[in-house]
Amino acid sequence: METNRLPKFNFREIKTPSFVIDEGLLEKNLEILDQVKKRTGAKILIALKAYSAFSTFPLIRKYLDGTCASSPFEARLGHEEFGKEVVVAAPAYTKEHITELVKHSTCIIFNSFSQLKAFKDTALKHNIECGIRINPEYSESPVEFYNPCAPCSRLGITIKNFEERSLEGVAGLHFHALCEQGADALQRILEAVEKKFGKYLDKVKWVNFGGGHHITKEGYDVDLLCKLINDFKERYNVQVYLEPGEAVALNAGFLVASVVDIIHNDMDIAILDTSAETHMPDVLSMPYTPEVIWAKIASKCTEEDKKHFSHVYRLGGLTCLAGDVIGDYAFPEKLSVGSKIIFTDMAIYSMVKTTTFNGINLPSIAIHRKDGKLEVVKEFGYEDFKERLS
Repeated sequence: METNRLPKFNFREIKTPSFVIDEGLLEKNLEILDQVKKRTGAKILIALKAYSAFSTFPLIRKYLDGTCASSPFEARLGHEEFGKEVVVAAPAYTKEHITELVKHSTCIIFNSFSQLKAFKDTALKHNIECGIRINPEYSESPVEFYNPCAPCSRLGITIKNFEERSLEGVAGLHFHALCEQGADALQRILEAVEKKFGKYLDKVKWVNFGGGHHITKEGYDVDLLCKLINDFKERYNVQVYLEPGEAVALNAGFLVASVVDIIHNDMDIAILDTSAETHMPDVLSMPYTPEVIWAKIASKCTEEDKKHFSHVYRLGGLTCLAGDVIGDYAFPEKLSVGSKIIFTDMAIYSMVKTTTFNGINLPSIAIHRKDGKLEVVKEFGYEDFKERLS
């Protein structure tokens, strides 16, 4: 992890398990996104599916133009807690969804022409813009599970199913084909979009480039992104939207856990008071191994690393799921019961996907404010587990 992204809070003060969002690190990302806005005139929305910790919205809305939602609940959260624009995009809507969405949205993007025809009049009656999601049938997604342009995808309208005659009342086109990728991948996706849908691009008011832009990752080519946006705007005279979720809070959050027990079964295994299954499910579904402060992922250790990180532990979770394993790590010193473990990049997706499987309590949520204060904004308990069901 970049040294300027290390946590500034006193981890010894943290009651575990806890998610900790660092406002200073969050603002570093927002300043980068703000520069993209200033250089291009693009509008940038935060994708709530990735990050929806609304206690930080007062800071985020100073920089961004609104929220991107995928459901009536997310739309309502964006409207009530963030304000500004609320753009909704989902695979399908029921009549009940639309009834709620028209109360909280500024734009509804439809995934099919049949849904557009069913609900366009209702949206326009409430002065809500309508968009259509297109599928360029090209993506370089590193994980097929997250590829929205895979064969037989249910997401977006392909060119062979596109109905030009049904575009009346449509303000814009939306596509999403990136997954944690750089501007070079966007460049190739734009080529596919223009090749297939180019004749429609100057007939709309805006084009939404979707999410998956790793804009705030170290090494991302911001200059290329700005050039792509500006060139696109010049060719088609449209407003460009971006919907990053991950880029907003990338490396700005941590999950602090403690060792509860240490056992041995061919190797040392540290049982933590957190869980991959319940608190960081993308570790299992992506899958990936998260970084840990002051430790090395064992499989990545060089011979030189092994001289200094000689104590290897498998970190496991509290649930009864056999596969609730976070990964194998090498530490410079032996762990003991009570040792703190700090996982990085835990603000995005982890927080929105937590569950109470097995009755495991949810991590508390704390914010390390820019003034240095650590504020616990949410704690969970038995009622949060019980009231999910009946």
